[in-house]
This record gives sequence, structure tokens and C-alpha cells, in this order.
Amino acid sequence: MMFQTRKTAIRLNDYRPLVRTYARYAPKYDRRWWSYNEATLTATVEAIPRERILRMLNVGCGTGLLEQAVKDLLPGTHVIGLDLSPEMLRQAQGKFGVAWRPSWINGQAESLPFISGIFDVVVCANSFHFFRQPVRVVEEFRRVLQPGGWLVLTDWCDDYLACRLCDRVLRLVDPAHFRTYGLQQCKDLLSNMGFKMDRARRFKIDWLWGLMTLRARA
Repeated sequence: MMFQTRKTAIRLNDYRPLVRTYARYAPKYDRRWWSYNEATLTATVEAIPRERILRMLNVGCGTGLLEQAVKDLLPGTHVIGLDLSPEMLRQAQGKFGVAWRPSWINGQAESLPFISGIFDVVVCANSFHFFRQPVRVVEEFRRVLQPGGWLVLTDWCDDYLACRLCDRVLRLVDPAHFRTYGLQQCKDLLSNMGFKMDRARRFKIDWLWGLMTLRARA
């Protein structure tokens, strides 16, 4: 059996501000952040291995933009998108027909509702700065990956001054936000959780946004 219910380690109340925020954003999300999304998706998709992938999990899938991007690249792959926001998932569901349809799960990254060792690839793009328990999240990524499976992680990079300042402001004014990290912090976290780094890079996409993409093997 592929799915398995596991006890949630963090209270859903901690994510209520995030769920409320993205309930508002969902209908206009793709249009409002199209330039940012295009840049982050390009970097993320480029890092996904082109070897045979049977099952891929996208944690924090939002409106299904990554699923759209990999539709033609991974036609034989069963892609599952997981997100905490029902409204964002509804936007994602409306984008696909019957010929190639991802599966959609409403759930938390800290307690992934899957048995261990089931995925070839786990992707997390633009969501890591929201997670209240990042160590637990990476432990879950590692758990659901099969030995030799890949993790691809793209997020804001705290090494850039503009991102660092933005992070500090958001911590004060936006209860949905948690925190951002530097490239070396993320490399150390993945290594400590049993991942072997394959590549890690940081890059600017405009005057404000500095990002990082990491690829590591379980």
C-alpha cells in the first residue's frame, strides 16, 4: 500500500496564518508572481534528474506549476503534489485533463502521509521558508525516498542582503512566514540528515530575489 496515515507532529494551528494567506492568493497566484515562478521553476526543473523516475513527490506544490513544467519531460512518471492549502490544490486540479493527471494530497511536510522508501525524487520549490520544523521536514524527505533517490530543493537564499532584510521584516509582520536560510546551512542540514550533496548553487533573479537550488542523493 502506497499511502499510510502518520501522526502529525506539529499543530495545524501553527499553519493557520499560512492557510488563510494562500486561500486569498490562490485565484491570482499564477498571474501575480509569474516572473518569480518562471525563474524558480526553470532552476528546479533543470536540477531534476533525467534518469528513469517512477514516482515523484512535489512538497508544497501550490497551483501545480511544477507539474505543468514536467508534464512532457516525465510522461511515464506518477507525480504527486502535496500542499497544506486546499484552495491552491483546487487551482492545480483544474489544470490537467485525463491524459496525464497528477495526484493531489492535502497534507503537511512534517508528517508526510506515505510509507517509507516509495519515491525516486522529492522536490520542494519555494516552500522551505514556511516550515516550522525544517529538520523534521528533511527527515521526512529522507524517509520517503528510496535508497539512491534524489532531493531537489529550491528556496530563498539568506546569503543575499535583500533576502536577509526581507526575511527579518516578514518575521515581524507576516505570521505565515517562518525563516530563510543560507546555502551552507542547507548543505549542512542535508548532509547531517544522510544526504550526499550532488550540486548546490545560489543565484539572483532580480534586484530583490536571491535563490538557491540544491540537489542531493539519499
